[in-house]
Amino acid sequence: MKFVTLSRDTGSLGDDIAKGLAEALHAQHITRDSALKNWYPEIANAHELHMLSESPGYYLKTSVSGTSFQDFLEKKLQEAVEKETALISGLGSQLIFQDHKDALHVKITGSKTTRIDRMIRRSRLSREDAEKILEHTDRRHRRYIQLLYGTDWMDPLLYHLTINTDKVDTKEAISMILDLFHKSRADRNESEADDKPQEIHFKNESEEEFAKVLDLYNLEWEYEPRTFPLKWDSEGNITQAFSPDFYLPRFNTYIELTIMNQKYTAIKRKKMALLKKLYPGTNISIVYKNDFHSLVERFAQWGDPVDE
Repeated sequence: MKFVTLSRDTGSLGDDIAKGLAEALHAQHITRDSALKNWYPEIANAHELHMLSESPGYYLKTSVSGTSFQDFLEKKLQEAVEKETALISGLGSQLIFQDHKDALHVKITGSKTTRIDRMIRRSRLSREDAEKILEHTDRRHRRYIQLLYGTDWMDPLLYHLTINTDKVDTKEAISMILDLFHKSRADRNESEADDKPQEIHFKNESEEEFAKVLDLYNLEWEYEPRTFPLKWDSEGNITQAFSPDFYLPRFNTYIELTIMNQKYTAIKRKKMALLKKLYPGTNISIVYKNDFHSLVERFAQWGDPVDE
């Protein structure tokens, strides 16, 4: 199940975007206020709830449960995203779930001037007051992340998508996030499908017969697992390559099967010679059909790579 973490600068329209996005996704919207109201009363008294709302450093203190308030929050967030689609505003969620395969991390930002102008219009503040509030909240956000995670929340590498609301309005921002969210979900489903074992289609009967011989001797094998580029043009386009038929992981050895036609065998030997020159240390052998059993018996008996 996918979920979204949404980090936002004060005055960047981040709260408006989060509200609209949560409605569009039919997602649970988790904020600092909802965590303080719905989760923290399990382990915090009135004084502790007040301190958590005021002081980032208080999250590092140990609660009556024996864990820190921050550990408690992370546990609750982990449980929430496992149950249903969720949108998490702030809370350091872009770092808590930094490497989570189901997370989509979004940053909403804007220029300082634009954000101040919005605060003046919305709250009827003087410019001086708006500047002070913006400076205070930005500093608090930085301090919270730095104190708890030792990093800068402004790092662009933390996010899949960063939206500048100087250029994009709320509706457009929501649409962009939804598009990426649904694309990410589709890509993940496709990736999971690709990870399922695929039926092997051999090019000829000799390859299928060789696979059966390997199975007979309980030798693990892979079919055409790698292509080795051998020649390429000035633009970097591959003009000649070699894909050995089999790879035996236990012996770190590639096997190329061939028929008795000397013409094709000569071509393959030239490719093999070039491959060994370009990829030193690569173990690869050409095997004729009549040699199947003798070669596999050598593997089974010696357990050593064949380097020919």
